[in-house]
Amino acid sequence: MSDALKIERDAPAQAMPAANSDSAFDIARIRADFPILSREVYGKPLVYLDNGASAQKPRQVLEAMDEIYRRHYSNVHRGVHKLSQEATDAFEAARDKVARFLGAPSSEEIVFARGATEAINLIANSWAQQNLTAGDEIVLTVLEHHANIVPWQLLRDRIGIEIKVVPLEADGSFDMAAFEALLTPRTKLVAVAHISNVLGTLLPVREIVAKAHAVGAKVLLDGCQAVPHMPVEVGKLGCDFYVFSSHKLYGPTGIGVLWAPYDTLLGMAPYQGGGEMIDRVTFEETTYKEPPHRFEAGTPAIVEAVGLGAAIDYLEAIGLDAVAAHEESLLRYATERLTAIDGVTLYGTAREKSAIVSFNVEGAHAHDVGTILDRSGVAVRAGHHCAQPLMDYLDVPATARASFGLYNTRNEVDALAAAVEKVKDFF
Repeated sequence: MSDALKIERDAPAQAMPAANSDSAFDIARIRADFPILSREVYGKPLVYLDNGASAQKPRQVLEAMDEIYRRHYSNVHRGVHKLSQEATDAFEAARDKVARFLGAPSSEEIVFARGATEAINLIANSWAQQNLTAGDEIVLTVLEHHANIVPWQLLRDRIGIEIKVVPLEADGSFDMAAFEALLTPRTKLVAVAHISNVLGTLLPVREIVAKAHAVGAKVLLDGCQAVPHMPVEVGKLGCDFYVFSSHKLYGPTGIGVLWAPYDTLLGMAPYQGGGEMIDRVTFEETTYKEPPHRFEAGTPAIVEAVGLGAAIDYLEAIGLDAVAAHEESLLRYATERLTAIDGVTLYGTAREKSAIVSFNVEGAHAHDVGTILDRSGVAVRAGHHCAQPLMDYLDVPATARASFGLYNTRNEVDALAAAVEKVKDFF
């Protein structure tokens, strides 16, 4: 598959329609909210294009977390004193915000985890462990993040399930015909990224869900790359599980979300045991709280949950439709600029894609590209992006990846292109 998903400079990629310009988006006000964007790197203004790995945090998130630590901090749920009640109220208010953000019917369907990785492991070790047996099948795609591959391999090794993998079309889009051919009555779970963290491909998840449900399979969507960039309503998607991490959503690290219907959660055994998730404990047996608390053993990420809630407030105030339009404009412009540079190869040209551009420069390893760009103040990710099977599929050891966020500008795209031009001077 060495030629798959490549785009040379004479064949520009297509982005989703309805782009917007910086002038229609109050970018100056937004950038002023992010303190780190004012710093310099090696004497150059910071151009932060590593949002796919982790996004920067606005002052509104930083201040909300600082306020909890300074004035309201205590452990939650178990205290009768005022600080504990205030911290509990703030923590559960964050859960309410997540439910609203995802269009979930109830906050009782929102489980806080350490991140999307733990959320997927929770599903694998609770729901899948209970409901799958030897010979059952899980369907993934070749573009999955390791977090949506390794837990299923561990489960396979324990109970003998089979893992099937959907290939991609030449432009990096989802191969629907191949997917349909893989579905059988033994298919119990389809677990796919909503948006690829490497190619930016937006998968046709509603159609995937419909076809999976037709054979009786459940569907898990990894929404890490989707929720910062577009509105997500789990009811409209029709999926059975949805996960995402806070730190890509302009919130803090150390917290993520699992959504599933309440009845599904109610039928799942706890993933971890300890305080907070129990109803009653004796040395003979333990009974557990109702969802979501039965899945949140131990002291939770209290302040981080508040930060996540503040990040959701921030995004909703701007409007995710406006964010999506702004980022689509950046994607189109970045694609034009990079495809105009001799020796640059872009990977992934699906028409429906998010603002992620993975590329290589002829004669240069991606790590060298990333290092040279860094000296120009341009921060990109270089490596396999926790998607080694996809790198094997592309027949490359690594790529450089520029991933855009709501605070990025066309001037920063110009800085990226100028820095990429400099790479050729070294090779």
